[in-house]
Amino acid sequence: MADFRKLAIETILADGKIDDPEVKILQRELWADGKIDAKEVEFLIDLRNGAQKKAKAKKEEVNPKFETLFFKAIEQNVLRDGKVSAKEANWLRKMLFADGKIDDNEKKFLARVKKAATKTSPEFDQLFQECVAS
Repeated sequence: MADFRKLAIETILADGKIDDPEVKILQRELWADGKIDAKEVEFLIDLRNGAQKKAKAKKEEVNPKFETLFFKAIEQNVLRDGKVSAKEANWLRKMLFADGKIDDNEKKFLARVKKAATKTSPEFDQLFQECVAS
């Protein structure tokens, strides 16, 4: 049986980048039901990781419109109850440090989450301090 997730990622990245029309399609389809679920987030993470590898090889940046979509999805998913739990903070740590570093977009994302959250766990506060406050 075909792995449609892998197929979609390879198709989107076939030309080495995520184009604006592809970003529009992703937004329309992923938010078709009005929310982002865990499987959709995992798909976006895999897509972003692939896009980052291709962009790095070409010494380019990932499409800023895709970056905006990506972080919007992660933020909505993590803050669905308004809080950032220890489990969510640990998941964010693993996801954000997957490439071994924190970039400016990731720092801005953490700052938005911190500001929007009604409550954060000590684990998130520590992650925030490590990444943003330093």
